[in-house]
Parts: sequence; C-alpha cells; structure tokens
Amino acid sequence: MTLTLQDKIKNFYDASSGLWEQVWGEHMHHGYYGADGKTRKDRKQAQIDLIEECLRWANVQSAGQILDVGCGIGGSSLYLAEKYSASVAGITLSPVQANRATQRAEAADLSQRVSFQVADALAMPFPDESFDLVWSMESGEHMPDKPQFLQECYRVLKPGGKFLMITWCHRPTPPALTPDEQQHLEKIYRVYCLPYVISLPEYAQIAQETGFEAIQTADWSEAVAPFWNLVIDSALTPAALIGLVQSGWTTIQAALSLGLMSRGYERGLVKFGLLCGERR
Repeated sequence: MTLTLQDKIKNFYDASSGLWEQVWGEHMHHGYYGADGKTRKDRKQAQIDLIEECLRWANVQSAGQILDVGCGIGGSSLYLAEKYSASVAGITLSPVQANRATQRAEAADLSQRVSFQVADALAMPFPDESFDLVWSMESGEHMPDKPQFLQECYRVLKPGGKFLMITWCHRPTPPALTPDEQQHLEKIYRVYCLPYVISLPEYAQIAQETGFEAIQTADWSEAVAPFWNLVIDSALTPAALIGLVQSGWTTIQAALSLGLMSRGYERGLVKFGLLCGERR
C-alpha cells in the first residue's frame, strides 16, 4: 500500500524525534548565527536566539492565546507560554511528538496552559478567531496546499492577531529553476517528506490574496546557513550513530543526506524565509 504524504511525515517524525531530542534537545529547527551567519555560539542557544530574533523582527509584544503549527516536541510552545504567560495549543501529525510534548509540559508544570494534539494543519480543529498569535516554525514546507494552509491560519486568527511563519523556500523566480536545481530540490523533498517548496515572494502573494495585512518578509538564509554543517558534525558522534541505527532507515537516509541542505544554501537555491501578517 502506498503511504500518503501525511503518513510519511508522521512516520518520519515518529522515528526521528527521539534521536533529535537526545542529540540536539527540544528545539527542532535552525539556529541563528548573527545576521551574517558568522557568530559562533552554543548550538542550543542559537536555536533559542532564532525564536527571539523572529519575535523581535515581527514585533510580537504580547499574546494570550497562541497556536504552534507543527509543534514538534513542544520546544517553541513551552518557550512562548513562559515568555508571554500565554495559553498555547500545539498541533503535529506525529503521535510520538504529541505525547512527548505533553510529557514535557507536565514536567515544566505548564500542562494547565499548554496542550498538544495530533491534527492536520489544513483542517485545524479550532473555532474561527481563536488565537492572538499563530506561530509556524519550519512546518510550512510540509504543507501540500500552501494557500489552504495560510487560509486556515487566517481563519483561526483573531482580528488584530498576528501570523508568523518561518519556512524553507527556494530562491525567487524568475529566472526559472534550472533542471539541476529542480533535481536538487526533488532529492530534498524525498528525504524530508516535503511535497514542494515555493519562493518567499510567492508566499507573500498568497498571504495578500488570503487577506493578511501589514505583510512583511525577510530572507535569513545567511543567518542560519551554518546550522546544517553543525548537524552533520553532531551526527558523527558515537551516541548519534547508535541512535541512527536504532531509529531505522528513514532517519539514516535523512542523516546521509544532510549535505543536500548545506549545499542548497551554498548555491543560493535553498532559502530561509520569514513572513509576518496581521488579521484586521
């Protein structure tokens, strides 16, 4: 039986999240290494710095109700809950992630304000106008219908609320992607269970058509580019190698393909995009 994209994403994160937490910790996303990517820092601090820099860039001052789309094991959710004294709902396709995130919320004594569930971001189980902030840290690339994703984020956002998306993109077009660039992206798609990625200007156009206002975008590719080489280094430690074998083939394949992302940044093909918009 052919697996659906949702099944592939679920299985990928079910298998790999435990190893990621063991090696890298709670935050399953890039780190921030200064605007030019040349600031050396502890890798976990770099991930926290990315969250803080994104919030500062989007001018997020407060938020009482937050949605974390693609919450992983709850890293951003718990951080945002503590920072803003907020209530946070996190959604993921991975039951393993949702369960682990719930455990972590309980351990942090935040289970009264933070909850996690398995849900589809293209059909979210929340009423209209539920959240002050919709946060999406590196989950948009997994969405098979980008317009529907932004429409759902807009739907659950309160008037006056803010949408902040950080996502993998490809370089702006034109010029059109070359056959070699398309092949490079296809390899990334296969390894990381992505349907496709689009450019940041395309996201901005979709956001405008969806109804978002005060739209801002930024390309932080240089600031995060060192991340993948650091991941490659961490994958070569004895503990990580043992964990890879235990995690199964999909995780091993992803580890063997880490250079695809590093080379993608180097050639200017892979871009790290930020988009912020408001619902008036």
